[in-house]
Amino acid sequence: MNRMNGIMKPRYLIGLTAVAGLMAVAAPAQAPSFAMLGTLEKGQWSLVERGQGGASKNICLGDATQLLQSEHPGAQCSRYTIRDGADEVTVHYTCGKQGHGRTTVRKETPRLVQIDTQGIRNGQPFSFAYEARKGGGC
Repeated sequence: MNRMNGIMKPRYLIGLTAVAGLMAVAAPAQAPSFAMLGTLEKGQWSLVERGQGGASKNICLGDATQLLQSEHPGAQCSRYTIRDGADEVTVHYTCGKQGHGRTTVRKETPRLVQIDTQGIRNGQPFSFAYEARKGGGC
């Protein structure tokens, strides 16, 4: 070992630090957990647009990540996580030619969430604020 009086030479310390830094950069990124979405009850959910005479739609919620793409259901989309918190998840997603969106899901209870979503679907802009509530089974 290259030591001077029991102490490592500075150039070797710098080399070790550089290798440790590269290892940290090379570590795989962890996928977002969306743990909050996992606490929502599965089953029939009704999404009602907030405001006067808001439209509604029903979805059978198995995988709660469906709520992140309510305007692009079933589309294969890539996601970028903006926030993955205990009571709120925000993502930006891109679905190729079908469009893209940014969605925030805020949990009030395991049976009630608020959804704000906006983006482009099939060339047309959308912006919705939904209150989503668990009903019964699917």
